[in-house]
Amino acid sequence: MLAILQEHYASIFEPKLMDEIVHCSQLRNFNEGDVLIDFGAQIKKMPLLFSGAIKILREDFDEGELLLYFIEKGDTCAMSMACCMGDAKSEIRAVAETNGQVIMIPVSNMEEWLGKYKSWRNYVFNSYNNRLKEMLTAIDSLAFMNMNERLLNYLFEKAKINKSNEVHTTHQQIADDLHTSRVVVSRLLKALENEKRIRLHRAFVEIVVA
Repeated sequence: MLAILQEHYASIFEPKLMDEIVHCSQLRNFNEGDVLIDFGAQIKKMPLLFSGAIKILREDFDEGELLLYFIEKGDTCAMSMACCMGDAKSEIRAVAETNGQVIMIPVSNMEEWLGKYKSWRNYVFNSYNNRLKEMLTAIDSLAFMNMNERLLNYLFEKAKINKSNEVHTTHQQIADDLHTSRVVVSRLLKALENEKRIRLHRAFVEIVVA
């Protein structure tokens, strides 16, 4: 684990902090589709993502879920951090978008490091700031973008995470993430194909690179 920390965080964390992370934390492998944090769970450990990508979902008050943002290598989830600090139950679901690795840091250590290590404080505050910007973007998307624009942004984000112009997902999964119906998604995807912005295949959507 120390080698992984040194590879990704040597320029961010002090050596003593990395030693403490190795001593108290647990490295966990996950597969695409795994639920890492669920609604209502008591969060005792905070995730620090080494590799892969995780999508963060918010439960709708009526039914379904809404995609808030993705976290990638080097990120953590501000929503889970807030629950950790407040000893509250999770208000989000974290689902693996790809295979990857995450380190789970005990809450007690996380609180101690805030006062002990400047690099950890900076990391936590920067993470809050970055996630806040992404949540504001999500709110702007809901408030000001039509579904066609939201769908295209969603596909671009998925493609960027997977470093490919192919998005392997179902129409139903897209509908679930965007909190709409499969029929609407299918209609809009066909319209985007007619505009030559995407190509529809049997098992994936191909983004047309200009």
